[in-house]
Amino acid sequence: MDSHDTVLRPSQSKECGKVIRGYDLDSSESIDYEAILDSYMATGIQASQLSMAMDEINKMLDWSLADEPVAADEEEEYLTEESRKNVRCRVWLSYTSNMISSGCREYIKYLVKHNMVQVLVTTAGGIEEDFVKCLTNHHLGSFTTPGKEMRAKGLNRIGNMVVPNDNYCDFEDFFTPILEKCHDEQDNEGVVWTPSKLIHRLGKEINNEDSVYYWAYKNNIPVFCPALTDGSLGDMLYFHSYKREGFTLDICRDIRLINDIAIKSRKAGVIIIGGSVPKHHCLNANLMRNGVDYAVYINTGQSFDASDSGANPDEAVSWGKIKYGANPVKINTEATLVFPLIIARCFASRQKDGRWTKERETGSSVFAKQMTFEERERDRLALAALTEYYMSNQHLPPH
Repeated sequence: MDSHDTVLRPSQSKECGKVIRGYDLDSSESIDYEAILDSYMATGIQASQLSMAMDEINKMLDWSLADEPVAADEEEEYLTEESRKNVRCRVWLSYTSNMISSGCREYIKYLVKHNMVQVLVTTAGGIEEDFVKCLTNHHLGSFTTPGKEMRAKGLNRIGNMVVPNDNYCDFEDFFTPILEKCHDEQDNEGVVWTPSKLIHRLGKEINNEDSVYYWAYKNNIPVFCPALTDGSLGDMLYFHSYKREGFTLDICRDIRLINDIAIKSRKAGVIIIGGSVPKHHCLNANLMRNGVDYAVYINTGQSFDASDSGANPDEAVSWGKIKYGANPVKINTEATLVFPLIIARCFASRQKDGRWTKERETGSSVFAKQMTFEERERDRLALAALTEYYMSNQHLPPH
């Protein structure tokens, strides 16, 4: 074989996928932004990942039990076409606090207000920043303002966003009397508080339609925050403990609740923005149901350091947190660039054109339906067959 043949090895096929081509700006007199988004699939790089992520989210939203064959042991109430169409995929949204600190908060609020997600998982900052922004404002600053200058001025920086210390003083004024009431209810009425129950109470007390957690309270959407003490809320709980000892938050009740929600989901999809505790908490709960059916990650994390934040979806498949037959998508990008487009294209468009029905808007769809024994057995046998295949082909290198 000569050098020419070595360099220019013959192609097995020239037609190996979509033709890469962007939107033609000369194709119309005005700029068609919908057509630009439509062109993303064939654009390549992360534009194609964004397009695939939108397709994955649309599958979450489109799925109903009517798409599945009727199992021989199906419950009688789910035998009709109409009843099966009302059983929907439970959509989980996981996000880090910077999403609430930024303008992405308004997009998350939209989803919760219109019952477009059924479970929220976030950090302490993802809780408290929402309430802070109901009381006062964050402002645009610079990524490069010196920290010592800001510290001297009583200003805090979140990337290129500025939060004055006074904002947290306002939050303390809001939170402290509510915490006192909760403590009274614990001591006098035997109320057992959990992080999710406390967040629910705060959503009620804020009584502000700008709040994500006001709408979570109104629509009875559970919000889980396993690291609730890791932020300003934790600081205030610490201060409270010196004024009055004994207030308790039971995280064991929350882990039981979130895992039970996962188990009682006939179909589950996750949209995970960023990494950190919420990402793992969301996926680990769904390990209890043998993994989610649909998954979209949006983050800039890399897998080479073996952190969970940077772990790609296939690593979650290895743990059983994403089903091995799923088609998860990761967009390697900073979320504020793409999350608004995803919400507009996949969610808001349905509400604007009438596809988001009254049943779905009011949250009357059924999400808490477990698989039948026959369906679980079908999954078990499929996994057993996969195990047998890999055990009998151990000599093969991994793909």
